[in-house]
Amino acid sequence: MSTGTIARLLIDKGFGFIRDESGIEHFFHRSSVRGAVFELLREGQRVEFQIEESAKGPRAGDVRLIEG
Repeated sequence: MSTGTIARLLIDKGFGFIRDESGIEHFFHRSSVRGAVFELLREGQRVEFQIEESAKGPRAGDVRLIEG
């Protein structure tokens, strides 16, 4: 699993971007969020995620908030 922070959210469009520890941003879709409600996420929250391949290239999947 990789870790990072939510860099940008487009709640009305159902997706956002996570910035990993090296500064690279990864797209994520609302359907990738586990254990949290997408609409309640906020920029700056720490998350863990896995890099998955999609038809449009790599993206963040299995996105979970890191407590604390």
